Amino acid sequence: MTVDLITVGRVSMDLFARDIGAEFHDITAFETAVGGSPVNIAIGASRLGLTAIAFTAVGDDEVGKFVRHYLSREGVITDHVLTKSGRRTGMAVVGVQPPDRFPLLFYRENPADIHLTIEEARRLPLGEARALQLSGTALSRGGARDACLYLAEQARELGLKTFIDLDLRPDQWSHPLAFGLNMRRVIPLCDVIIGTEEEFEAALSPTPELVMKGGKVTDRGGLGRRLDDYCAERDVLLIVKRGERGVSILDKEGRVDVSGFPVEIVNTVGAGDGFASGLIAGWAEGWNWERAARFANACGALVVTRHGCARALPYWREVERFIEEREGARA
Repeated sequence: MTVDLITVGRVSMDLFARDIGAEFHDITAFETAVGGSPVNIAIGASRLGLTAIAFTAVGDDEVGKFVRHYLSREGVITDHVLTKSGRRTGMAVVGVQPPDRFPLLFYRENPADIHLTIEEARRLPLGEARALQLSGTALSRGGARDACLYLAEQARELGLKTFIDLDLRPDQWSHPLAFGLNMRRVIPLCDVIIGTEEEFEAALSPTPELVMKGGKVTDRGGLGRRLDDYCAERDVLLIVKRGERGVSILDKEGRVDVSGFPVEIVNTVGAGDGFASGLIAGWAEGWNWERAARFANACGALVVTRHGCARALPYWREVERFIEEREGARA
């Protein structure tokens, strides 16, 4: 069996506030789902017609069973969703206050997914896969860091297309410099690097403290020069997400900007995962990167118009219809 995609890293049970617009202390009910950037991308890819394996770990408990069942129901192959005795599955709790407040609390004191090992990674069917997708948070601690580096090296040897979503979660790192130090070890092994301006700043800047404390990039010219310099002598593709301004695609040949789709925001959580799954699906179709990014932008736009995260990820026909409607309206 050919596997289109193997995703690696973080998983959680997500609780989304059902009281849209309510202050966090006024929330009366939550809706359950599965989250974590890599498994969301696996779900999104599966909904878009790809065969996806999730390589992650859950606790030996009812929450772990919930996660495994949820992924299986979404068509994700769960043979490599491992159970770690004595560990707990991670959890995330999300408030929903559109258009720009989505308080997110992680419960990841010692989650099962950071305890992935190289030996477990060696059991993955890399030789049967087309692409590998890594997540920055998986390198923050535990054995998962070594497993990711091992897989990145093996994927390079086997000729797999390796994507990494920088997936910056500042509270998961031991020090403001730790994110960049680890990213600069793994991204030379990757073919496509996906991130926001803030994530690229934290990954490539020697002084990322402002971004790691939740600040925004203010010197976009300086970041642009760093990105250009990074691409100049490397065979790598950078996909820089710029919110409502769309995305920029950079490589050693230059830069292409791909506009986004203005929409009314319900919930931004998961938009980046929808984007990544759309980009990978476009690549799997053999499209050029500009077309793939346009499709990915539509996936992300659809996610933000809906409630939830994994539940909001679109199917192929939905994305096609969305693009057709938007392009028809502009004609």
